[in-house]
Amino acid sequence: MGIVVVGTVAFDTVETPFGRGENVLGGSATYFSTSASFFTDVSLVAVVGEDFPDEHVQFLKSREINTDGLQRIPGKTFHWSGKYGYDLNEAQTLDTQLNVLMEFKPELPETYRDADYLFLANIDPDLQMEVLEQVRKPKVVACDTMNFWISSKPEALKKVLQKVDIVVINEGEARQFTGEANLVKAARQIIALGCKRLVVKRGEYGVLMFTPDSVFAAPAYPLEEVFDPTGAGDTFAGGFMGYLASTGNMTEEGIRQAIVFGSVMASFNVEDFSLDRMKRLDYREIEARYRSFKSLTHFQDLPEGL
Repeated sequence: MGIVVVGTVAFDTVETPFGRGENVLGGSATYFSTSASFFTDVSLVAVVGEDFPDEHVQFLKSREINTDGLQRIPGKTFHWSGKYGYDLNEAQTLDTQLNVLMEFKPELPETYRDADYLFLANIDPDLQMEVLEQVRKPKVVACDTMNFWISSKPEALKKVLQKVDIVVINEGEARQFTGEANLVKAARQIIALGCKRLVVKRGEYGVLMFTPDSVFAAPAYPLEEVFDPTGAGDTFAGGFMGYLASTGNMTEEGIRQAIVFGSVMASFNVEDFSLDRMKRLDYREIEARYRSFKSLTHFQDLPEGL
C-alpha cells in the first residue's frame, strides 16, 4: 500500500497582511495527505470532534484519501489561531485549543499496519512511538516535530528520532533541539542519533537535505503572490513522501527529485488560504513547475582544463 500519515485534522483561523481565514480546514495530516494524494494512495489517522463538518471529510475522500483511521469523538475539533506579518516565515500563535486532541490515542486499522511508508506528523512523541509499535515492516519511516515537543519532551523525541529513517524539521527546530547555532553542526548531531537523512525546511529560502556524507540544497520557488504559508511544511512533506512512495526510488537521485516535488507542492499551497489552491491544482501544473524548478538551478560545468 502507499503512505500512512498520523497527525492532526483541525480548524485554523489565520490572519496575514493579505487577508484572513476564519475556521478554515487545516491540520498537519490534512495538508500532508492532500499533497501526497497527487502521487500515491494515502491513509490518514487523526481525530476530530462532533463539530467537524462532513463536507471536509468528503473533500478528503474526493482526493481518494482513506479516512478509515479518522476518529470522531465527543467534543470540539482542535483549533489553532495565528497571525503572520510581512515576514511570512514566522507565525505568531494567538490561541491553541487542543480540544479532542487531548484524548487522541492513534489506533491504526488492521489494513494500515502493512504500510510501506509511514509519516509521523508533529504530534506528541509518545504518540509517535505508539504508532511505530503498530506498524509491521515499513520500508521508510519519516517524522516531523515542533518547538513545543522539543522543549517539553526532548527525551521522548530523541527516542523517536533514533527509530526513523528521515527527519523533517525546520531550521529553528534543528537549532533548538541541538542547542547549536550552526545549522550544519546541528544537522550532524541529529543524524548521529541514527536517522539516515535530515531534511531542513527553511521557508522562503528553500530546503537543505543532509546525510552523513552529503548536503543537497533546493531553492524555494520565487512567487509573486504569497497569501498564507500555513501548512507549507506539511504540504512539502506530503509531496516529498508521496513522490518517494510512487517511485520506490530511494537512490540519492530519486530522493533529490522528491525534495523538489515537495518544494513544488509547498509553492502552490501558499498561493491561497487553507487548502483552496490545492483544491484547484492540476497535475499538469505540478509537472510544469517542476521543470521551472530545474531551470532555476541549472548551470553548466566548467570546461575541461580550467
